[in-house]
Amino acid sequence: MGLLGEEKSFSGGASVTKEGIKFLITAYWPREREDQILRESRWLESVLGRRVESWRELVDAINWSWVLKRVEELADELKPWIGPERASDEEREGLARRMLGELALLAHFAEARRGKDDDEWREERVRRLARAVEALSGGRIAGEYADRLAQAIIYYAEGYKKQAKERIDKLARELIGVSREEVWGVVEFVLGDMYCLARDCARDEVVRKFVAPALELIMLEKARNNELDREEALLIFGEMYATAVAGDGTAGPDVVRLTVGGELGGGAALLRLTTLYLFKQLLPDELKFNVRTYVERGRYNIAATGENTARFNRILAVTAPSAGGGYLSEKFNEFVEAAKFEVRLGDVRLIDKGRVAADLTISEAGIAVKYNVYLREKAIELQLHSTDRSRVELAARLLRLAGVVAEVQKAGGRDKWYVYAYTDKLAAGREELRKALADFVREAVKNGLVEAGKAEGWLKKLEEGRVLMEGWPKYNIQLTKGALVVRYRSTDRNSIEQEAQRFRNMGLKEGVHFSVKMPEEGRDGYVSVLKEGLAHAARLSVRGKDEEQRRLAAAFVEYILERAEKEGKEVHEKAQKIIEEGKAWGSLKLKGFEREVEVNGRRYKVKVIDGEAVEEDRNGRKLLRIKITAEVDGVRSDYTITYGRRGRNVAVGRAYARADPDGREADAERYSALIKALTGREPNVYHMKGGRIVIECYEGHLKGFARYAELADDIEKWLEETRGR
Repeated sequence: MGLLGEEKSFSGGASVTKEGIKFLITAYWPREREDQILRESRWLESVLGRRVESWRELVDAINWSWVLKRVEELADELKPWIGPERASDEEREGLARRMLGELALLAHFAEARRGKDDDEWREERVRRLARAVEALSGGRIAGEYADRLAQAIIYYAEGYKKQAKERIDKLARELIGVSREEVWGVVEFVLGDMYCLARDCARDEVVRKFVAPALELIMLEKARNNELDREEALLIFGEMYATAVAGDGTAGPDVVRLTVGGELGGGAALLRLTTLYLFKQLLPDELKFNVRTYVERGRYNIAATGENTARFNRILAVTAPSAGGGYLSEKFNEFVEAAKFEVRLGDVRLIDKGRVAADLTISEAGIAVKYNVYLREKAIELQLHSTDRSRVELAARLLRLAGVVAEVQKAGGRDKWYVYAYTDKLAAGREELRKALADFVREAVKNGLVEAGKAEGWLKKLEEGRVLMEGWPKYNIQLTKGALVVRYRSTDRNSIEQEAQRFRNMGLKEGVHFSVKMPEEGRDGYVSVLKEGLAHAARLSVRGKDEEQRRLAAAFVEYILERAEKEGKEVHEKAQKIIEEGKAWGSLKLKGFEREVEVNGRRYKVKVIDGEAVEEDRNGRKLLRIKITAEVDGVRSDYTITYGRRGRNVAVGRAYARADPDGREADAERYSALIKALTGREPNVYHMKGGRIVIECYEGHLKGFARYAELADDIEKWLEETRGR
């Protein structure tokens, strides 16, 4: 949106799914803005060898016959990628022919339309269809009637079926010697065998699926022939492919999948497959990958799985589009863990004004960026300046892979961009980077370029960074009035947003598990993890919905424990307690639970048969009813504890002893035994006027109930919905 500027209009809606509310927003911009971007694109000019002035001119500038021919030449190499693994050679051959046929149709109609505006192309389609109508009818539908029938067929194919049927029936009545059935026979044949011409397969919504991969094909072919810079071609292709995945695909540790659907989707998928094949040829051997194309519910999927996913993710980790150093799509965050970057330190030297400097290169997937590193009076400084913003974005992206959060900024009003990182951020980076920086400092000391005392402080920070979890900035952890405070502060808006996004990816909810305050006017912003957030992360670390969520949560929990241990015994014990409670949440089963407990000096045997938690609304108040069927000392009964928020929003649960079967006192004793057996705590029991007995539980009991899988999710939901009411 930043590239396109202010939108012309918005429209949208939302749908409710199992995962939550999904928004679908469509933004519209004037075509003139797109044309302006195309005119100013130096990349397009380098790929096509000419400047284009508009979208239509771009489509016409592509040699579609050459594109088709190049795909045909690579068809045999592509066949192992076509179809699921279990497919036979005949099935692969059939699918490949179908996909190639669709690409041939697009190429044919794109070439036929070249140089024509919308009106001219429509007239051309009418002429072609009219000739077909005349031939199919043996010359009995000709002249004006053939033209009218051709126009009606186009109208029908465009979706105006009712109006088109009326026109066709009227025309059939006017014809002499040709029956209505014969006319409709011609129509059905044209709509079947010539549908692409009738529906217009060269219209924008179809051809747009082909333009990007066609340009990629041309670019990669030129890079392969050394007509374009290979590294730049790798970067641009990765950025374009990652953008396609962000829109119509899936990115994760186990699969990277792009989905292509709609008219001529098979042809577009085959063209994408060809670009991936050429891209693979430009990669070093350790990064070469394989993909597979298969059809699912009428849509084509191109997927890298298993070991191929890791290789593909390494490439996309470097090339996926970003702004300010952070990825533009949440899907790209999955790429970071796959990165296996290298760090190389250049010669250490003394430059102007006594500054100590060195070059430091970070590379991954064949892409490298060289930074300047300086030892200043009070800090180690890493920086890169350039008039090429994309190069600086890449530099920030590589730093991010190395565990350093750095934001791309503009140098005042000048057309120059830069990225900086100082000691503390660098010390939070991954081990490979910290080691290279420590070598830089030691080399400077060895050569007498920096004082040993000053260097000792830097080396200590770099050394301490090793005990931090890789990729995490330094969170402050302390006890404030007995409460554990976990907070990351920064004046960098991008850093704050990146940490907030990390928690969203983990499955934590803003406002429930963590809070965010963005930096303003140079003052710190922060991400603060609430006690509930740390406990929930601990729960997700052992019972998350999938392996990736469990991995992310476990890494955070481990990091917090490491940081808490450095802050002292009291802080560590507090963090450990919260984490243990979180891991216990949902860890037990009610069904079949048995235990003996003592209440008022008497032993009770408790056996749970079933249970559930149900949320109810009573006059605008949300209540939670915990219902348990159990035998206590052989007496089977249904027990209900109803929780609500009272006083200062305290969670209080109440139950009332029943007179049956043997009196309220006995029933209250059984309630107490059940609650103590399940939660480890006895409830409070109050004798009221009129002989009523109230059993009262609190939030500590509720946490005990939350240890049971049958109750855990509903208890958590109720606590979230009623907290702060």
